[in-house]
Amino acid sequence: MLCILIAPMKLHAQTAPAPQTHENGQPLEITADGTLEWNRAEKLFVAKKNAMAEQGPTSIKAETLTAHYRETERTNMDIRQVLAEGSVVIRSQENTAYGDKADYDLDKGLAVMTGENLKMTGPGQIVTARDRFEYHVTEGRLIAEGQAKVVRTDAQGQSDTLEADTVIATFKDDKTGKRALDTLEAKGHVVITTPSEVVTGAYGIYRADTNIARLTGGVSIRRGPNILEGDEAQVDLNTNTSRIFASQTGGERVRGVFYPGSEKGP
Repeated sequence: MLCILIAPMKLHAQTAPAPQTHENGQPLEITADGTLEWNRAEKLFVAKKNAMAEQGPTSIKAETLTAHYRETERTNMDIRQVLAEGSVVIRSQENTAYGDKADYDLDKGLAVMTGENLKMTGPGQIVTARDRFEYHVTEGRLIAEGQAKVVRTDAQGQSDTLEADTVIATFKDDKTGKRALDTLEAKGHVVITTPSEVVTGAYGIYRADTNIARLTGGVSIRRGPNILEGDEAQVDLNTNTSRIFASQTGGERVRGVFYPGSEKGP
């Protein structure tokens, strides 16, 4: 359970509640350039104009923030939910997510983001989606739904693209303590585009530690006019090498159609 408490607020003409303590040792601070409404009857705060809520490495910024709290035996102000509207930006360690609206459940550490131009940026990658983000902030997991797309760029400036109906990105702390991409899971109409080929399938999994992706379900690999078809494919982004496999349970064989001379340069 992530329990975030209000600390003194940098706002005008308001009396902030006294600082509270909690087992995580980190209070939540809300700031804004406009106004703060403290509705004691409904147990909520509304901060307007360039509002921001911060706790430790995580922050939520928006034009309007509405923080709902509850009273417990341990504290009289336990923030349970933050609603953000208008130019929402959520930062957590090395990742930054953007949207129009966000509903952040602090008990679950889950922010559901919606609106136009959903985007998350992090070291070496950009994730976008049409419909929504489910950002599990404390777990380090992002579910991007609706024409989800991940663009990854290596140190040499080359980019690879992963597209699917749904993409699940999982992050973990690296040796330096920074949160970095661990895996990408893609479901439905999966397309991987590299500088030299396009690979399609129904399901895919990419592992950052090996820089290898595996696809299953009616897989095809296209390089120019040449095509390979099978049940499963492995794409090694280190060597720019792809392999395709027949079904393990029998059925159709792998198939390739090649056009002589198509791989030659100009």
